[in-house]
Amino acid sequence: MKLGLTMVALIVLWEVACDVFKIPAFLIPSPSQVALRLYEKRDLYLAHTWVTLYETAAGFVLAVVFGMLAAAVIVVIPKLRDIVMPLLLIAQLVPKVAIAPLLLIWFGYGLMPKVLVAFLVAFFPILSNMVQGLKSVDHNLLNLFDLYGASRWQMLLHLKLPAAQPYFMTGLRIGGGLSLIASVVAEFAAGSGGPNSGLAFRLLEAQYRQNMPRLFAALLLLSALGVAIFALTSFISWLSLHRWHESSLKREN
Repeated sequence: MKLGLTMVALIVLWEVACDVFKIPAFLIPSPSQVALRLYEKRDLYLAHTWVTLYETAAGFVLAVVFGMLAAAVIVVIPKLRDIVMPLLLIAQLVPKVAIAPLLLIWFGYGLMPKVLVAFLVAFFPILSNMVQGLKSVDHNLLNLFDLYGASRWQMLLHLKLPAAQPYFMTGLRIGGGLSLIASVVAEFAAGSGGPNSGLAFRLLEAQYRQNMPRLFAALLLLSALGVAIFALTSFISWLSLHRWHESSLKREN
């Protein structure tokens, strides 16, 4: 509620400032001009928004699935962890967005390379947080499970995975935002129009044409996507943790 009121106040202040100071639209368009542009080209912007959302969601889901599976295997098999984790750390040091042109050459200018860039950027934060969570279980509980003869996979399923939820949820929130950033950067690298172009192409086109209302409209939609992704991952985190974890429990003053 407070966030909504703050946003409304900022929009009103923005509109008033543009009107009072006579700021030209080619520098900073007013919110009404941006809203008019969105309304006039609503079908076009909706199509581009869906493309960017699909790229982001597909890459993010792949990062979550493969990040969780890789973390589980790495923790259950310690020898594999000693081999794989240094390699993954070295791979993480390579800027993923820098390989976007290479992926575009290999896979074309469709959706696949953009999804892969989103996946690669979001994968490591989810993996590293999940591994840290699986390794941070209370050793007394591990000894108890070991005393009762639990196997490695039983420990993983019944002890380590539940205990790792707070770490995983942190990786989820980080990975969600990074996947959107990666999708936008991949679209910038592609720089092509057509049915597979997203909102970043609208930004580039508006920049070349110096059409500030169109540029602000695309930027507004990208910001809305980022807020929506953060809100969704935060809600998932709250659903998972609010009944038992200290970070989400309500405390009485």
